[in-house]
Amino acid sequence: MPDAPAPRKSTNPRLEALLGHEFFAPHHWKRRIALWLGAVLVALAAIVFAKASDWSFGLFQRMVAYKAWLPLCVTPVVFGLLAWATEGKLRAARGSGIPQVIGTLHVEDAGFRERMLALPIAVSKMFMTLLAMMVGASIGREGPTVHVGAGLFHSLGRRFGYTDPKAASRFILAGGAAGIAAAFNAPLAGVVFAIEELAGAFEHRFSGLLLTSVIVGGVVSLGVLGNYSYFGAVDVDLPFGNAWLAVLATGIVGGLLGGLFARLVLLSRRGPLAYIGRVRARWPVLFAVGCGLALGVLGLISHNNVYGTGYDQARAFVQGAPETAGAWFGINKLLANVVSYWAGIPGGLFSPALAVGAGLGHNIAHFLPHVPVAAVVLLGMSSYLSGVTGAPLTSAVISMELTDNQSMIIPIMASCLLARAAASLFSPTPVYKDFAERLVRDFEERQKQLREAEEKAKQERQREHFAGIDTEDSQAAAPEATNRTTAFEEVSAEPANKDETSDDASDAATPAPEDKPPDDPERR
Repeated sequence: MPDAPAPRKSTNPRLEALLGHEFFAPHHWKRRIALWLGAVLVALAAIVFAKASDWSFGLFQRMVAYKAWLPLCVTPVVFGLLAWATEGKLRAARGSGIPQVIGTLHVEDAGFRERMLALPIAVSKMFMTLLAMMVGASIGREGPTVHVGAGLFHSLGRRFGYTDPKAASRFILAGGAAGIAAAFNAPLAGVVFAIEELAGAFEHRFSGLLLTSVIVGGVVSLGVLGNYSYFGAVDVDLPFGNAWLAVLATGIVGGLLGGLFARLVLLSRRGPLAYIGRVRARWPVLFAVGCGLALGVLGLISHNNVYGTGYDQARAFVQGAPETAGAWFGINKLLANVVSYWAGIPGGLFSPALAVGAGLGHNIAHFLPHVPVAAVVLLGMSSYLSGVTGAPLTSAVISMELTDNQSMIIPIMASCLLARAAASLFSPTPVYKDFAERLVRDFEERQKQLREAEEKAKQERQREHFAGIDTEDSQAAAPEATNRTTAFEEVSAEPANKDETSDDASDAATPAPEDKPPDDPERR
Protein backbone atom coordinates (compact mmCIF):
# COMPACT_ATOMS: atom_id res chain seq x y z
CA MET A 1 0.00 0.00 0.00
CA PRO A 2 1.56 3.34 -0.98
CA ASP A 3 2.32 5.79 1.80
CA ALA A 4 0.05 8.80 2.24
CA PRO A 5 1.46 12.05 0.85
CA ALA A 6 3.15 14.22 3.45
CA PRO A 7 1.41 17.51 4.28
CA ARG A 8 2.59 20.37 2.17
CA LYS A 9 4.68 22.89 4.02
CA SER A 10 4.14 26.62 3.70
CA THR A 11 6.31 28.19 1.08
CA ASN A 12 6.22 31.52 2.94
CA PRO A 13 7.60 31.13 6.48
CA ARG A 14 7.20 34.85 7.18
CA LEU A 15 3.44 34.68 6.49
CA GLU A 16 3.18 31.59 8.63
CA ALA A 17 4.96 33.34 11.50
CA LEU A 18 2.74 36.41 11.10
CA LEU A 19 -0.46 34.38 11.20
CA GLY A 20 0.80 32.58 14.27
CA HIS A 21 1.29 35.84 16.11
CA GLU A 22 -0.68 36.43 19.30
CA PHE A 23 -2.62 39.23 17.63
CA PHE A 24 -4.44 36.69 15.41
CA ALA A 25 -5.21 34.27 18.25
CA PRO A 26 -8.92 33.33 18.24
CA HIS A 27 -9.40 33.89 21.97
CA HIS A 28 -8.07 37.44 21.68
CA TRP A 29 -10.46 38.22 18.83
CA LYS A 30 -13.31 36.76 20.82
CA ARG A 31 -12.56 39.18 23.65
CA ARG A 32 -12.19 42.12 21.24
CA ILE A 33 -15.55 41.43 19.65
CA ALA A 34 -17.19 41.24 23.06
CA LEU A 35 -15.63 44.57 24.10
CA TRP A 36 -16.51 46.35 20.87
CA LEU A 37 -20.07 45.10 20.93
CA GLY A 38 -20.43 46.08 24.59
CA ALA A 39 -19.04 49.56 23.98
CA VAL A 40 -21.47 50.14 21.12
CA LEU A 41 -24.41 48.98 23.23
CA VAL A 42 -23.40 51.17 26.19
CA ALA A 43 -22.95 54.24 24.00
CA LEU A 44 -26.34 53.74 22.36
CA ALA A 45 -27.97 53.14 25.74
CA ALA A 46 -26.38 56.32 27.12
CA ILE A 47 -27.59 58.37 24.17
CA VAL A 48 -31.14 57.03 24.43
CA PHE A 49 -31.08 57.57 28.19
CA ALA A 50 -29.92 61.17 27.79
CA LYS A 51 -32.64 61.98 25.23
CA ALA A 52 -35.29 60.28 27.36
CA SER A 53 -34.13 62.21 30.44
CA ASP A 54 -34.52 65.52 28.65
CA TRP A 55 -37.98 64.51 27.46
CA SER A 56 -39.04 63.40 30.97
CA PHE A 57 -37.91 66.61 32.61
CA GLY A 58 -39.56 68.58 29.81
CA LEU A 59 -42.90 67.06 30.82
CA PHE A 60 -42.30 68.16 34.40
CA GLN A 61 -41.46 71.69 33.30
CA ARG A 62 -44.72 71.90 31.39
CA MET A 63 -46.58 70.68 34.48
CA VAL A 64 -44.93 73.32 36.65
CA ALA A 65 -45.65 76.01 34.07
CA TYR A 66 -49.32 75.04 34.24
CA LYS A 67 -49.59 75.02 38.07
CA ALA A 68 -46.57 75.69 40.27
CA TRP A 69 -48.11 73.84 43.23
CA LEU A 70 -48.64 70.54 41.40
CA PRO A 71 -45.27 69.08 42.57
CA LEU A 72 -46.61 69.25 46.13
CA CYS A 73 -49.17 66.61 45.13
CA VAL A 74 -47.45 64.56 42.43
CA THR A 75 -43.84 64.35 43.62
CA PRO A 76 -44.55 62.80 47.07
CA VAL A 77 -46.79 60.11 45.53
CA VAL A 78 -44.21 59.07 42.92
CA PHE A 79 -41.38 59.14 45.47
CA GLY A 80 -43.36 56.80 47.70
CA LEU A 81 -44.14 54.52 44.76
CA LEU A 82 -40.46 54.31 43.78
CA ALA A 83 -39.43 53.60 47.39
CA TRP A 84 -42.00 50.81 47.56
CA ALA A 85 -40.88 49.34 44.22
CA THR A 86 -37.24 49.20 45.34
CA GLU A 87 -37.93 47.46 48.65
CA GLY A 88 -37.82 43.93 47.24
CA LYS A 89 -35.94 42.34 44.36
CA LEU A 90 -35.20 45.72 42.78
CA ARG A 91 -33.39 47.03 45.85
CA ALA A 92 -30.11 47.10 43.90
CA ALA A 93 -31.65 49.74 41.61
CA ARG A 94 -31.64 52.31 44.41
CA GLY A 95 -29.33 55.29 44.52
CA SER A 96 -26.56 56.22 42.14
CA GLY A 97 -25.44 52.79 40.98
CA ILE A 98 -21.74 53.55 41.31
CA PRO A 99 -21.47 51.94 44.80
CA GLN A 100 -23.01 48.77 43.37
CA VAL A 101 -20.35 48.67 40.66
CA ILE A 102 -17.54 49.27 43.16
CA GLY A 103 -18.93 46.53 45.39
CA THR A 104 -18.98 43.96 42.60
CA LEU A 105 -15.34 44.75 41.80
CA HIS A 106 -14.38 43.86 45.38
CA VAL A 107 -16.64 40.82 45.80
CA GLU A 108 -16.07 38.01 43.32
CA ASP A 109 -19.14 36.03 44.33
CA ALA A 110 -21.20 35.25 41.22
CA GLY A 111 -24.52 35.48 43.05
CA PHE A 112 -23.72 38.90 44.49
CA ARG A 113 -22.68 40.22 41.08
CA GLU A 114 -25.81 38.85 39.48
CA ARG A 115 -28.02 40.59 42.04
CA MET A 116 -26.23 43.92 41.59
CA LEU A 117 -25.70 43.91 37.80
CA ALA A 118 -28.48 41.77 36.30
CA LEU A 119 -30.07 43.19 33.17
CA PRO A 120 -33.51 43.54 34.84
CA ILE A 121 -31.84 45.74 37.47
CA ALA A 122 -30.19 47.91 34.79
CA VAL A 123 -33.38 48.29 32.74
CA SER A 124 -35.55 49.03 35.77
CA LYS A 125 -33.02 51.58 37.00
CA MET A 126 -33.26 53.49 33.73
CA PHE A 127 -37.06 53.55 33.75
CA MET A 128 -37.37 54.49 37.41
CA THR A 129 -34.78 57.27 37.00
CA LEU A 130 -36.83 58.65 34.12
CA LEU A 131 -39.98 58.46 36.25
CA ALA A 132 -38.24 60.34 39.07
CA MET A 133 -37.11 63.05 36.65
CA MET A 134 -40.67 63.29 35.40
CA VAL A 135 -41.72 64.56 38.84
CA GLY A 136 -38.75 66.89 39.34
CA ALA A 137 -36.34 64.81 41.46
CA SER A 138 -32.99 66.53 41.94
CA ILE A 139 -30.93 63.68 40.51
CA GLY A 140 -28.59 62.99 37.61
CA ARG A 141 -28.36 60.28 34.98
CA GLU A 142 -24.57 59.74 35.03
CA GLY A 143 -24.43 57.31 37.96
CA PRO A 144 -27.25 55.16 36.55
CA THR A 145 -25.46 55.17 33.19
CA VAL A 146 -22.35 53.73 34.89
CA HIS A 147 -24.53 51.06 36.50
CA VAL A 148 -26.19 50.22 33.18
CA GLY A 149 -22.82 50.09 31.38
CA ALA A 150 -21.33 47.73 33.96
CA GLY A 151 -24.43 45.53 33.84
CA LEU A 152 -24.38 45.31 30.05
CA PHE A 153 -20.69 44.43 29.95
CA HIS A 154 -21.09 41.86 32.73
CA SER A 155 -23.98 40.13 30.99
CA LEU A 156 -22.24 40.23 27.61
CA GLY A 157 -19.04 38.82 29.08
CA ARG A 158 -20.95 35.90 30.55
CA ARG A 159 -22.63 35.29 27.18
CA PHE A 160 -19.20 35.07 25.58
CA GLY A 161 -18.01 32.61 28.22
CA TYR A 162 -16.00 34.95 30.44
CA THR A 163 -17.24 33.55 33.75
CA ASP A 164 -13.91 33.64 35.55
CA PRO A 165 -14.11 36.18 38.42
CA LYS A 166 -11.00 38.06 37.27
CA ALA A 167 -12.20 38.30 33.67
CA ALA A 168 -15.64 39.38 34.84
CA SER A 169 -14.06 42.15 36.93
CA ARG A 170 -12.31 43.53 33.85
CA PHE A 171 -15.55 43.58 31.91
CA ILE A 172 -17.37 45.35 34.76
CA LEU A 173 -14.62 47.97 34.99
CA ALA A 174 -14.64 48.55 31.24
CA GLY A 175 -18.43 48.92 31.25
CA GLY A 176 -18.32 51.50 34.03
CA ALA A 177 -15.67 53.52 32.19
CA ALA A 178 -17.67 53.42 28.98
CA GLY A 179 -20.76 54.54 30.88
CA ILE A 180 -19.26 57.69 32.39
CA ALA A 181 -17.48 58.54 29.14
CA ALA A 182 -20.69 58.22 27.12
CA ALA A 183 -22.78 60.10 29.68
CA PHE A 184 -20.54 63.20 29.59
CA ASN A 185 -18.98 62.69 26.15
CA ALA A 186 -15.67 62.76 28.05
CA PRO A 187 -13.42 59.80 27.11
CA LEU A 188 -10.50 60.79 29.30
CA ALA A 189 -12.79 61.27 32.28
CA GLY A 190 -14.10 57.75 31.77
CA VAL A 191 -10.62 56.24 31.97
CA VAL A 192 -9.58 58.31 34.99
CA PHE A 193 -12.87 57.62 36.76
CA ALA A 194 -12.47 53.87 36.32
CA ILE A 195 -8.93 53.93 37.70
CA GLU A 196 -9.44 56.35 40.59
CA GLU A 197 -13.02 55.68 41.69
CA LEU A 198 -14.08 52.21 40.57
CA ALA A 199 -10.93 50.09 40.73
CA GLY A 200 -8.99 52.26 43.18
CA ALA A 201 -5.70 51.32 41.48
CA PHE A 202 -4.07 51.08 38.07
CA GLU A 203 -3.22 47.70 36.62
CA HIS A 204 -1.51 47.30 33.29
CA ARG A 205 -3.79 44.53 32.06
CA PHE A 206 -6.82 46.80 32.54
CA SER A 207 -5.48 49.60 30.34
CA GLY A 208 -6.20 47.94 26.99
CA LEU A 209 -9.74 47.00 28.00
CA LEU A 210 -10.51 50.50 29.26
CA LEU A 211 -9.11 52.28 26.22
CA THR A 212 -10.85 49.93 23.81
CA SER A 213 -14.27 50.32 25.41
CA VAL A 214 -13.94 54.10 25.82
CA ILE A 215 -12.65 54.70 22.29
CA VAL A 216 -15.33 52.60 20.61
CA GLY A 217 -18.06 54.17 22.74
CA GLY A 218 -16.66 57.64 21.98
CA VAL A 219 -16.71 56.97 18.24
CA VAL A 220 -20.37 55.94 18.44
CA SER A 221 -21.22 59.04 20.47
CA LEU A 222 -19.38 61.30 18.00
CA GLY A 223 -21.17 59.68 15.09
CA VAL A 224 -24.61 60.18 16.62
CA LEU A 225 -24.31 63.45 18.56
CA GLY A 226 -21.25 65.06 17.04
CA ASN A 227 -18.32 66.68 18.85
CA TYR A 228 -19.70 68.85 21.64
CA SER A 229 -18.85 69.99 25.16
CA TYR A 230 -21.37 69.33 27.93
CA PHE A 231 -21.41 72.94 29.17
CA GLY A 232 -20.10 74.48 25.98
CA ALA A 233 -16.62 75.91 25.42
CA VAL A 234 -15.47 78.23 28.22
CA ASP A 235 -12.59 80.41 27.11
CA VAL A 236 -11.26 81.76 30.41
CA ASP A 237 -7.96 81.84 32.22
CA LEU A 238 -6.82 82.50 35.78
CA PRO A 239 -3.93 84.97 35.86
CA PHE A 240 -1.16 84.19 38.29
CA GLY A 241 -1.11 86.36 41.41
CA ASN A 242 -3.97 87.61 43.57
CA ALA A 243 -6.44 85.81 41.33
CA TRP A 244 -5.24 82.54 42.83
CA LEU A 245 -7.09 83.45 46.00
CA ALA A 246 -10.04 81.99 44.14
CA VAL A 247 -8.33 78.58 44.30
CA LEU A 248 -8.04 78.85 48.07
CA ALA A 249 -11.59 80.14 48.56
CA THR A 250 -13.32 77.63 46.29
CA GLY A 251 -11.22 74.74 47.58
CA ILE A 252 -12.11 75.39 51.21
CA VAL A 253 -15.78 76.33 50.75
CA GLY A 254 -16.50 73.73 48.10
CA GLY A 255 -14.68 71.02 50.02
CA LEU A 256 -16.39 71.73 53.34
CA LEU A 257 -19.87 71.86 51.82
CA GLY A 258 -19.16 68.82 49.67
CA GLY A 259 -18.02 66.86 52.73
CA LEU A 260 -21.10 68.07 54.63
CA PHE A 261 -23.35 66.82 51.83
CA ALA A 262 -21.61 63.43 51.88
CA ARG A 263 -22.05 63.23 55.64
CA LEU A 264 -25.75 64.06 55.33
CA VAL A 265 -26.55 61.46 52.68
CA LEU A 266 -24.50 58.76 54.42
CA LEU A 267 -26.67 59.03 57.59
CA SER A 268 -24.06 58.04 60.17
CA ARG A 269 -24.87 55.56 62.93
CA ARG A 270 -24.68 58.13 65.75
CA GLY A 271 -26.38 61.43 66.46
CA PRO A 272 -29.42 63.01 64.80
CA LEU A 273 -28.53 61.54 61.41
CA ALA A 274 -28.70 58.05 62.89
CA TYR A 275 -32.25 58.79 64.06
CA ILE A 276 -33.19 59.84 60.52
CA GLY A 277 -31.69 56.61 59.23
CA ARG A 278 -33.74 54.53 61.67
CA VAL A 279 -36.93 56.34 60.69
CA ARG A 280 -36.22 55.71 57.02
CA ALA A 281 -35.48 52.04 57.66
CA ARG A 282 -38.72 51.57 59.59
CA TRP A 283 -41.08 53.50 57.31
CA PRO A 284 -39.29 53.77 53.93
CA VAL A 285 -42.36 54.58 51.86
CA LEU A 286 -43.73 57.25 54.20
CA PHE A 287 -40.26 58.72 54.56
CA ALA A 288 -39.94 58.97 50.78
CA VAL A 289 -43.33 60.68 50.63
CA GLY A 290 -42.07 63.22 53.16
CA CYS A 291 -38.92 63.79 51.10
CA GLY A 292 -41.04 64.44 48.01
CA LEU A 293 -43.11 66.95 49.94
CA ALA A 294 -39.96 68.71 51.18
CA LEU A 295 -38.67 68.92 47.62
CA GLY A 296 -41.95 70.51 46.53
CA VAL A 297 -41.65 73.13 49.27
CA LEU A 298 -38.05 73.89 48.24
CA GLY A 299 -39.26 74.26 44.68
CA LEU A 300 -41.82 76.87 45.66
CA ILE A 301 -39.27 78.77 47.74
CA SER A 302 -36.68 78.78 44.94
CA HIS A 303 -39.16 79.62 42.15
CA ASN A 304 -38.82 76.11 40.65
CA ASN A 305 -35.02 76.31 40.24
CA VAL A 306 -34.01 73.25 42.27
CA TYR A 307 -35.69 70.55 40.21
CA GLY A 308 -33.90 68.17 37.83
CA THR A 309 -30.19 67.92 37.12
CA GLY A 310 -29.51 71.66 37.33
CA TYR A 311 -27.84 71.62 33.92
CA ASP A 312 -29.48 74.80 32.62
CA GLN A 313 -28.66 76.79 35.75
CA ALA A 314 -25.04 75.60 35.84
CA ARG A 315 -24.56 76.38 32.15
CA ALA A 316 -25.93 79.89 32.68
CA PHE A 317 -23.47 80.49 35.52
CA VAL A 318 -20.42 79.16 33.70
CA GLN A 319 -21.28 80.92 30.43
CA GLY A 320 -21.89 84.26 32.19
CA ALA A 321 -25.53 84.57 31.10
CA PRO A 322 -27.29 87.81 32.07
CA GLU A 323 -30.08 85.89 33.86
CA THR A 324 -29.10 83.27 36.43
CA ALA A 325 -30.83 81.27 39.16
CA GLY A 326 -29.97 83.73 41.92
CA ALA A 327 -27.69 83.96 44.91
CA TRP A 328 -29.39 81.20 46.93
CA PHE A 329 -29.36 78.61 44.18
CA GLY A 330 -26.29 76.74 45.47
CA ILE A 331 -27.65 76.18 49.00
CA ASN A 332 -31.21 75.43 47.83
CA LYS A 333 -29.93 72.94 45.26
CA LEU A 334 -27.76 71.26 47.90
CA LEU A 335 -30.82 70.76 50.13
CA ALA A 336 -32.84 69.47 47.16
CA ASN A 337 -30.09 66.94 46.44
CA VAL A 338 -30.13 65.78 50.06
CA VAL A 339 -33.88 65.15 50.27
CA SER A 340 -33.91 63.47 46.83
CA TYR A 341 -31.14 61.09 47.85
CA TRP A 342 -32.70 60.45 51.26
CA ALA A 343 -35.83 59.22 49.51
CA GLY A 344 -33.93 56.13 48.34
CA ILE A 345 -35.01 56.51 44.72
CA PRO A 346 -32.76 55.73 41.73
CA GLY A 347 -30.64 58.65 40.59
CA GLY A 348 -27.09 59.98 40.42
CA LEU A 349 -25.10 62.77 42.03
CA PHE A 350 -22.76 64.09 39.34
CA SER A 351 -24.86 66.67 37.49
CA PRO A 352 -26.63 68.02 40.60
CA ALA A 353 -23.24 68.33 42.33
CA LEU A 354 -21.83 70.31 39.40
CA ALA A 355 -24.86 72.60 39.58
CA VAL A 356 -24.36 73.19 43.32
CA GLY A 357 -20.68 73.94 42.73
CA ALA A 358 -21.51 76.41 39.99
CA GLY A 359 -23.90 78.26 42.31
CA LEU A 360 -21.33 78.37 45.11
CA GLY A 361 -18.63 79.57 42.73
CA HIS A 362 -20.91 82.35 41.52
CA ASN A 363 -21.42 83.44 45.15
CA ILE A 364 -17.69 83.41 45.86
CA ALA A 365 -17.04 85.48 42.75
CA HIS A 366 -18.86 88.43 44.37
CA PHE A 367 -16.05 88.64 46.95
CA LEU A 368 -13.33 88.47 44.27
CA PRO A 369 -14.19 91.25 41.82
CA HIS A 370 -10.74 91.19 40.20
CA VAL A 371 -11.12 87.54 39.13
CA PRO A 372 -13.11 86.44 36.04
CA VAL A 373 -16.50 85.15 37.17
CA ALA A 374 -16.43 82.17 34.80
CA ALA A 375 -13.09 81.07 36.23
CA VAL A 376 -14.42 81.12 39.80
CA VAL A 377 -17.56 79.25 38.75
CA LEU A 378 -15.45 76.57 37.06
CA LEU A 379 -13.28 76.23 40.17
CA GLY A 380 -16.40 76.01 42.35
CA MET A 381 -17.85 73.21 40.20
CA SER A 382 -14.72 71.10 40.31
CA SER A 383 -13.95 71.67 44.01
CA TYR A 384 -17.48 70.84 45.21
CA LEU A 385 -17.57 67.70 43.05
CA SER A 386 -14.21 66.68 44.51
CA GLY A 387 -15.54 67.23 48.03
CA VAL A 388 -18.62 65.09 47.37
CA THR A 389 -16.96 62.20 45.54
CA GLY A 390 -13.52 62.25 47.14
CA ALA A 391 -11.99 61.85 43.66
CA PRO A 392 -9.94 64.98 42.90
CA LEU A 393 -8.34 63.75 39.69
CA THR A 394 -11.66 62.63 38.20
CA SER A 395 -13.30 65.92 39.20
CA ALA A 396 -10.53 67.95 37.58
CA VAL A 397 -10.61 65.99 34.32
CA ILE A 398 -14.42 66.09 34.13
CA SER A 399 -14.51 69.86 34.69
CA MET A 400 -11.83 70.35 32.05
CA GLU A 401 -13.54 68.18 29.44
CA LEU A 402 -17.06 69.46 30.09
CA THR A 403 -15.97 73.04 29.40
CA ASP A 404 -13.32 72.30 26.74
CA ASN A 405 -10.83 74.31 28.78
CA GLN A 406 -7.22 73.16 29.17
CA SER A 407 -5.71 76.47 30.27
CA MET A 408 -7.11 76.16 33.81
CA ILE A 409 -6.10 72.57 34.47
CA ILE A 410 -3.46 73.49 37.09
CA PRO A 411 -5.74 75.79 39.15
CA ILE A 412 -8.55 73.23 38.89
CA MET A 413 -6.34 70.39 40.13
CA ALA A 414 -5.05 72.52 43.02
CA SER A 415 -8.60 73.45 44.02
CA CYS A 416 -9.74 69.81 43.83
CA LEU A 417 -6.89 68.59 46.04
CA LEU A 418 -7.60 71.29 48.61
CA ALA A 419 -11.31 70.45 48.52
CA ARG A 420 -10.64 66.76 49.11
CA ALA A 421 -8.59 67.60 52.20
CA ALA A 422 -11.28 69.95 53.53
CA ALA A 423 -14.06 67.43 52.87
CA SER A 424 -12.29 64.78 54.96
CA LEU A 425 -13.12 66.83 58.08
CA PHE A 426 -16.79 65.86 57.63
CA SER A 427 -16.50 62.68 55.59
CA PRO A 428 -13.15 60.86 55.87
CA THR A 429 -14.36 58.09 53.55
CA PRO A 430 -15.55 59.11 50.07
CA VAL A 431 -19.30 58.74 49.66
CA TYR A 432 -19.25 56.10 46.92
CA LYS A 433 -16.68 54.00 48.74
CA ASP A 434 -18.62 54.23 52.00
CA PHE A 435 -21.84 53.03 50.35
CA ALA A 436 -19.92 50.23 48.60
CA GLU A 437 -18.37 49.11 51.89
CA ARG A 438 -21.85 48.91 53.41
CA LEU A 439 -23.04 46.71 50.56
CA VAL A 440 -20.03 44.43 50.95
CA ARG A 441 -20.40 44.30 54.74
CA ASP A 442 -24.10 43.40 54.49
CA PHE A 443 -23.28 40.66 52.00
CA GLU A 444 -20.56 39.23 54.24
CA GLU A 445 -22.89 39.26 57.25
CA ARG A 446 -25.57 37.42 55.29
CA GLN A 447 -23.01 34.87 54.14
CA LYS A 448 -21.87 34.39 57.73
CA GLN A 449 -25.46 33.86 58.87
CA LEU A 450 -26.02 31.34 56.08
CA ARG A 451 -22.87 29.43 57.05
CA GLU A 452 -23.92 29.37 60.70
CA ALA A 453 -27.40 28.17 59.76
CA GLU A 454 -25.94 25.42 57.55
CA GLU A 455 -23.56 24.35 60.30
CA LYS A 456 -26.41 24.26 62.81
CA ALA A 457 -28.57 22.23 60.43
CA LYS A 458 -25.67 19.83 59.84
CA GLN A 459 -25.22 19.34 63.58
CA GLU A 460 -28.96 18.73 63.98
CA ARG A 461 -28.87 16.09 61.26
CA GLN A 462 -25.90 14.41 62.92
CA ARG A 463 -27.67 14.39 66.30
CA GLU A 464 -30.80 12.91 64.73
CA HIS A 465 -28.69 10.31 62.96
CA PHE A 466 -26.90 9.21 66.14
CA ALA A 467 -30.17 9.36 68.07
CA GLY A 468 -31.70 6.98 65.53
CA ILE A 469 -28.78 4.58 65.92
CA ASP A 470 -29.11 4.68 69.72
CA THR A 471 -32.85 3.99 69.43
CA GLU A 472 -32.25 0.95 67.23
CA ASP A 473 -29.60 -0.38 69.62
CA SER A 474 -31.87 0.11 72.64
CA GLN A 475 -34.74 -1.67 70.88
CA ALA A 476 -32.45 -4.55 69.94
CA ALA A 477 -31.18 -4.85 73.51
CA ALA A 478 -34.62 -4.53 75.11
CA PRO A 479 -35.20 -8.31 75.83
CA GLU A 480 -31.82 -8.57 77.51
CA ALA A 481 -32.32 -5.38 79.48
CA THR A 482 -35.51 -6.74 81.10
CA ASN A 483 -33.48 -9.25 83.14
CA ARG A 484 -30.77 -6.80 84.18
CA THR A 485 -30.57 -4.90 87.40
CA THR A 486 -29.35 -1.50 88.11
CA ALA A 487 -26.61 -0.48 90.45
CA PHE A 488 -29.25 0.33 93.04
CA GLU A 489 -30.89 -3.12 92.93
CA GLU A 490 -29.74 -6.28 94.66
CA VAL A 491 -28.45 -8.96 92.28
CA SER A 492 -30.43 -12.22 92.53
CA ALA A 493 -29.73 -15.53 90.91
CA GLU A 494 -31.84 -16.35 87.89
CA PRO A 495 -33.87 -19.54 87.91
CA ALA A 496 -32.55 -22.37 85.82
CA ASN A 497 -35.82 -23.02 84.04
CA LYS A 498 -39.44 -22.13 83.90
CA ASP A 499 -40.52 -24.93 86.22
CA GLU A 500 -38.21 -23.79 88.95
CA THR A 501 -39.50 -20.33 88.48
CA SER A 502 -43.08 -21.49 88.85
CA ASP A 503 -42.23 -23.65 91.88
CA ASP A 504 -40.50 -20.73 93.52
CA ALA A 505 -43.44 -18.59 92.74
CA SER A 506 -45.84 -21.14 94.27
CA ASP A 507 -43.63 -21.49 97.30
CA ALA A 508 -43.58 -17.74 97.67
CA ALA A 509 -47.35 -17.70 97.41
CA THR A 510 -47.74 -20.33 100.24
CA PRO A 511 -47.58 -18.64 103.65
CA ALA A 512 -44.69 -19.76 105.86
CA PRO A 513 -45.54 -21.51 109.14
CA GLU A 514 -45.64 -19.28 112.17
CA ASP A 515 -42.88 -19.66 114.74
CA LYS A 516 -43.98 -21.39 117.95
CA PRO A 517 -42.93 -20.57 121.41
CA PRO A 518 -40.59 -23.06 123.14
CA ASP A 519 -43.39 -24.61 125.30
CA ASP A 520 -45.54 -25.47 122.30
CA PRO A 521 -46.56 -29.11 122.63
CA GLU A 522 -46.09 -29.75 118.97
CA ARG A 523 -42.47 -28.69 119.18
CA ARG A 524 -41.95 -30.85 122.24
